[in-house]
Amino acid sequence: MLQDLRLTAAADDDNRRLDRILRKALPDLPLSHLHRLLRKGRVLVDGVPGKGADRVRVGSLIQAPLEEASTPAAQKRRPELRRGAPLTILWEGAGLLVLNKPVGLAVHGSDRKSVASLETQVLAYLAPKLPPSLSFKPGPLHRLDTPTSGLIVFSTSLAGARSFSALLRSRSIRKTYLALLDGRLDRDEIWEDTLVRDKEKGKSFPADPGDDDAQEARTRVYPLAQSPGPAPHTLARLEIDTGRTHQIRAQAAAHGHPLTGDRKYGGSEQRDGFLLHAWTLELPEQTEQSLPGMPRRLVAPLPDNFRRRIRELFGEIAIGIEN
Repeated sequence: MLQDLRLTAAADDDNRRLDRILRKALPDLPLSHLHRLLRKGRVLVDGVPGKGADRVRVGSLIQAPLEEASTPAAQKRRPELRRGAPLTILWEGAGLLVLNKPVGLAVHGSDRKSVASLETQVLAYLAPKLPPSLSFKPGPLHRLDTPTSGLIVFSTSLAGARSFSALLRSRSIRKTYLALLDGRLDRDEIWEDTLVRDKEKGKSFPADPGDDDAQEARTRVYPLAQSPGPAPHTLARLEIDTGRTHQIRAQAAAHGHPLTGDRKYGGSEQRDGFLLHAWTLELPEQTEQSLPGMPRRLVAPLPDNFRRRIRELFGEIAIGIEN
């Protein structure tokens, strides 16, 4: 049975293509059905048949005869925030939400072991706060592996997403990590490699010469402390100039200092796995106009397990790093 669907374009839908708005707003509608409706002139924008490439303006009324099963995404039941650790919000504003992600929590994807992904929790937190939008959905703006903790940025508006993503593309954002490495590293290094991703194994490797799928990876490494003994460890600060999948893990292993506990990449045994924390995020001076009010520097406090381990290995050096 068909019904006349009525959707009103909101601020984040302004100047977006009609077909893209409909694809976002109606994710359950088959693409072939959507194109057929547009071809036949059965999608109206302010009473006039619309084409897929037409730009929609804020406040425009979109009408179409759609099956009842094709429920607009904005009208679907809001996700429930499951019990567990609350979101650790480091800053919110300018269309962004900056969080300190805990270890072991997936950023997105389906929920596992009855624990909501970080994205699910963020959507539940934002649902009562954000204005309606047909085509915009909040989401993470960069990667962070499930075993990795620390800073991650979500968009809460289309303008915020575009501004932050533009800074990422221009490599204007300085991202610093803390990691515990195997072996003794006693001088600053720059790791420059080309990496290739093996999707079947879920690993990244240094690429063979001439590999067309290879991607540049560049990481600057600054050792902060070394532990004594026959099996030493190094606490290091790492700044990434690129953002490849498993970049730090793969490069650390390739340069003879795998992350302690990262068995996937040849690291030594360590209870609770490896320690890698997205520690700081620094923005260039000229961001006040595009991201008003956002601090130039954000710091994510270390998780308890990381703090305990560096105290065990390095003693007093940990005091100046933990905060």
